[in-house]
Amino acid sequence: MPTRPDDGAQPCASATPDAAGSARRAELDRLLDLAVRNTGAHAGAVFLLEPNRQTLRLEVTAGIPAQYLAPWLGVGLASLDPIAVAVRERRLVWLSRPQELARRYPRTAIALPYNFSVASSPILTGTTTWGTLLLFWPCCDTAELASPGPERVGAACRRLGRFLQDAADAGRPVTPGSRPRTLPQPPARKWEPAETLAAAHFAERLPGGSCTLDLEGRFTYLSATAANLLGGSIPDLLGRRPWQVLPWSTDPAFEDRYRAAVVSRQPEFFTAMVPPDRWLAFELYPDASGVSARISPTDPGRTSRAVPAETGTRRGEPIPLGELYQVLHLAATLSEAAGVGDMVDLVADEMLPTFRARTLALFSAEGGTLHLIGCRGYNPYPKELFAGAALTSPAAVGTLDGGVPNFFATFEEVVRAYPLAPRQDGLHAWAYLPLIASGRPVGLCVLAFDRPHPFSDNQRTILTALAGLIAQALDRARLYDMAQELAQTLQAAMLPDSLPDLPGLDVAARYLPSVRGMDIGGDFYDLVPVDATTAAAVIGDVQGHNVSAAALMGRTRLAIRSHAATGATPAQALAQANRQLVDLDPDRFVSCLYAQLDLAHRRAILASAGHPPPVLRHPDGHTEVLRVPPGLLLGIDPEADYPSTEIPLTPGTVLALYTDGLVETPGTDLDDAMAGLAAQLAQTPPDPIDQLAMDLIDHALQTAPRTDDIALLLIRFVTAG
Repeated sequence: MPTRPDDGAQPCASATPDAAGSARRAELDRLLDLAVRNTGAHAGAVFLLEPNRQTLRLEVTAGIPAQYLAPWLGVGLASLDPIAVAVRERRLVWLSRPQELARRYPRTAIALPYNFSVASSPILTGTTTWGTLLLFWPCCDTAELASPGPERVGAACRRLGRFLQDAADAGRPVTPGSRPRTLPQPPARKWEPAETLAAAHFAERLPGGSCTLDLEGRFTYLSATAANLLGGSIPDLLGRRPWQVLPWSTDPAFEDRYRAAVVSRQPEFFTAMVPPDRWLAFELYPDASGVSARISPTDPGRTSRAVPAETGTRRGEPIPLGELYQVLHLAATLSEAAGVGDMVDLVADEMLPTFRARTLALFSAEGGTLHLIGCRGYNPYPKELFAGAALTSPAAVGTLDGGVPNFFATFEEVVRAYPLAPRQDGLHAWAYLPLIASGRPVGLCVLAFDRPHPFSDNQRTILTALAGLIAQALDRARLYDMAQELAQTLQAAMLPDSLPDLPGLDVAARYLPSVRGMDIGGDFYDLVPVDATTAAAVIGDVQGHNVSAAALMGRTRLAIRSHAATGATPAQALAQANRQLVDLDPDRFVSCLYAQLDLAHRRAILASAGHPPPVLRHPDGHTEVLRVPPGLLLGIDPEADYPSTEIPLTPGTVLALYTDGLVETPGTDLDDAMAGLAAQLAQTPPDPIDQLAMDLIDHALQTAPRTDDIALLLIRFVTAG
């Protein structure tokens, strides 16, 4: 197989598809292993963008089992998660302490609550994004780990990027597999038989017991003393996880301590009680191949690190720790959901991969009937399940009316309960989960599986708990949507329905609210005909985001409009509106820009009340930010005056009036932001004017997060009148 000096082996052209795919996966694995070693990390993972370019999928891990990253099997590109942020912002995300991780990314911290440092870096080639490289380092409480060496992380990402680019160029792109892989543990040093025997004797002579476990928690060695202290036999324990075979260790805290040692790569110490009253001390020492443990009898009064053990009769299998964290992770995720659409996406992203379901459907309960509000997954709209049966079938209605989940492991179980139920192609098991909030049904969640699926008691418990979280989120999301619709309706009612069609002018306006719930913006714009050759263009921004701000916006716009219609100059119109606003004493200020457009004399007269200056695009394409003398904001001083400035107009000139939401972003200088708008206006074709307005808004939204309303009024002078 030919090799390259920079990123190693590549599949040869004559390889069969299966062999080529295996070779590409092997090369990806090699590059991940190389990245972990070269950066000094103890674990790493590669996430690849799915073909839809909207989701990052966990592909392979090294030094840590893939199931430990279960909450990240699929990460939406818009997610507030370091894996997605690194790709979205095309930068290294470095989190040196768990506290920093919890502060900036609480969802991630809840899902992986251990003591480690982590770096997330995008895998890029030029302008193409392929995925994310995630790397873990140990973190201590006394000193902060230095930066991971961005040049080494960057070099690792470049190697991965070149490999993925080459594979795509060869027509064999590397895409995420059906489930993530974990690289095998590094080969141990080959022991001579005499050494093996001597090591075993050494462990047997030590006080207490000794044992080793692999990275997934399975016993690989136990001394006789260790087996005796644990209450089991060596043959019964080898190859098994302690929390699966030792009844007293099924408390999730045991697995949690083991995961903590593997993920943080730091020693863990705790004590536990073996019923009825014997206490053991555990010391866990991890490395790249697994964990060594020391076990010794202890007095519980000597340590505060006690882990309660189950003392009663064991009832079934313990709930896997990963599923417990999944509940916490989904709870944190749902707290970020705004409307119903967001909530459907978040629930599907979390539940489909976790429970290996193929379809998820959410229904709202309104007026005694069910209404489909969202469906995701394989065969998302089978008519038997969603078009009619789910609205009337006893399974759905009975579940909702009784408030008790229904689980069907096979279609035969469905038939036994409901003999007339139709067979549904491609689906073989179902979970009907009622969504109950504040004691009333708000909807139904249906999970469907493409193969028989036995639901254990613990999985039923988990799904029921998740249904409770989803119900509360759905109730909040519906209220949010109703409030937002009301806010937007009120907002729109206070803005012009349409702009007048004026000879000689080609105009377009856009308004984009940043409302959340009942937050209503105060941005406004208007275009007022004065006479056959004169018009007034106005744009402004009322301080605040609530109903009072919107009401003041409406009054201010109407006041300025009335002054404009009487033929007042820009200075007069602003001065009169200012005095009216001071008399109202609304405890709010208003910025405003007024432009009188005189087509007969090919000029515009502008005056500003503390508003961002307009941008002018000349017919030859070059642009400039017009420095209009700024007057005081409206509503401060009744004696304020507003100096005006005059500019010439020629056919083809574009005048852009806007509010600060179009240009202002945190940490950006306002002058630089306005210069950026001018540059974008110069680069964008001015015709058609509606498309120009859309392009400017889209560019603003893509360059940085926007936290304020955006109003934009574009005026192109077609003729001189």
